[in-house]
Amino acid sequence: MKREKKFLKLPHLDGGRELLKEFIKDNLVYPEEALEKGVEGDVIVKFKVTGKGEVIQPEIHKGIGHGCDEEAIRLVKMLQYQSVKNRGVRVTTNNKVKIPFRIKKQKKQKISMTYKPADAAKKATGKQVETKEASKQDKKPAVYTYTIKY
Repeated sequence: MKREKKFLKLPHLDGGRELLKEFIKDNLVYPEEALEKGVEGDVIVKFKVTGKGEVIQPEIHKGIGHGCDEEAIRLVKMLQYQSVKNRGVRVTTNNKVKIPFRIKKQKKQKISMTYKPADAAKKATGKQVETKEASKQDKKPAVYTYTIKY
């Protein structure tokens, strides 16, 4: 079985896909309109890379709108590929990249609050608090705990 020989050197990013993921994660600014409407999805951008490693002619192949498409094009324009020469000739290549837009889920915070009825407040502070139940009960004070999640 013969292997096909690849004689063209293609422009590439230093660090490969991992660096690309980090670059997108660090530089992505989620559009306000998309945040307000809760828009999530993937934007696929097609573009050309010149022999000098410059990104030209970015266009949306699959978009989700609400400002995400424009942000994806801005990110792609920031990319810088390695320049290559093929037998002294610079070649322009076509590339495609998928940029994920995901809203980060915030952890729900818990707030605990303790409520003590008037008879428990009387014992805790040592002051007389007038209530009907305070005179009836001298047993264990009732304590209510509420947890509010938001």
